[in-house]
Amino acid sequence: MIQRIQSIYLLLVVLLGALLPFWLELWVDAAGTVVFAKNELAVSLAFYGSAVLAALAIFRFKDRKSQFVLNRLNMILNLFLLGFFVYRSLNLSGEALVSEKGIGMLIPVFSIVFLVLANRAIKKDEDLVKSVDRLR
Repeated sequence: MIQRIQSIYLLLVVLLGALLPFWLELWVDAAGTVVFAKNELAVSLAFYGSAVLAALAIFRFKDRKSQFVLNRLNMILNLFLLGFFVYRSLNLSGEALVSEKGIGMLIPVFSIVFLVLANRAIKKDEDLVKSVDRLR
């Protein structure tokens, strides 16, 4: 059943990973150029990987255990991406005139939140199926 609540959460993760990083700025470097995800190959691949993992998890609705595992892998990928952004933001100079952190650095945080909510809903479905099987 694709109309479950975790599918909506995963669709939000797909949208966060596939669209927003290329519209929202990640940071502004010392030269004044705005850096988007499309300017950094590794960052754009990580965002696309997150979107692909979430899309795969949406269509694995018949196998809840693999859906759960795909979400966990996606969380790990987003944690690495968040760690890179924290590292990068700490290495940007702190002067107000030459550096600026963008709102795009928060995308992995929102993705992780939606993935946790999706995993919670998947766990609830799995518990419901186990309780029904117990009654048979």
